[in-house]
Amino acid sequence: MLRSVILAASRSSQVERLVATAPFTRDVVRRFVAGAGTDDALRATRALVADGQAVTLDNLGEDTVTPEQANATRDEYLKLLRLLGAAGLTPAAEVSVKLSALGQMFDEQLAYDNARAICAAADAVGTTVTLDMEDHTTTDSTLDILAKLRKDYPSTGAVLQAYLRRTESDCRELSGAGSRVRLCKGAYKEPESVAYQSAREVDKSYVRCMNVLMSGDGYPMLATHDPRLIAIGEDRARWFDRGPERFEFQMLFGIRPEEQKRLVGDGYTVRTYVPYGDQWYGYLMRRLAERPANMMFFGRALMSKK
Repeated sequence: MLRSVILAASRSSQVERLVATAPFTRDVVRRFVAGAGTDDALRATRALVADGQAVTLDNLGEDTVTPEQANATRDEYLKLLRLLGAAGLTPAAEVSVKLSALGQMFDEQLAYDNARAICAAADAVGTTVTLDMEDHTTTDSTLDILAKLRKDYPSTGAVLQAYLRRTESDCRELSGAGSRVRLCKGAYKEPESVAYQSAREVDKSYVRCMNVLMSGDGYPMLATHDPRLIAIGEDRARWFDRGPERFEFQMLFGIRPEEQKRLVGDGYTVRTYVPYGDQWYGYLMRRLAERPANMMFFGRALMSKK
């Protein structure tokens, strides 16, 4: 029920205005979003790279409905990558891209063309791209575009969501040599027919998917803040004899920064997912809807650096 309420609120312009003007909002946004512009993204990236972390940058925005919006998103990524390269922040910094922001919902060819332009720009400055995954209705389309992009840009990363019942099979398909796969739990409201509904079932699926990826020949990227899953990831790395150069942990900007530093200190690669842009409202609401308990999680994160 609470999750449905949060998702409904994420689509309400009235609620967005109320949240945007609330006294606490500035602190929340500052903690979990790098800022509104490209300069803010670069500033956050410099700080994280200086601390020994890797970065993936997400220009916030989706639900693109016109070619002009899609092309503007593409151009922002081209600008960002050019500046990252000029600042010497690649290859430590890569970018994450939502195909819906590039036109996927109304013109799949346009989305592919825009994603290909971004991949080419990333390759030119010595880094790469990861395609974010969205709700289950776009999974096949996203994986089809991924396959086409990998023909010329094989390091293009995939994202798979453990709460989908199909994901263990997708992990097997994408666990081959050189395949970069980010495994996350999932952030969208999905029907029981396609997704596990309980936290316990999602966690069990995450571990099964992790085992598939860690035992394969690809490059797993374990996106989680859950201490139990992080510990299991460390254990599986030892079990499958994976050195720190053969997988990585990923966490969101502003969440458990001390744990990120701890993992870096232990020799692991940690990549921080850094969102930026003025469309922060939908991003934060999805993080809350992903797990309503995140309301307390975000609150604790504001009070603690653990």
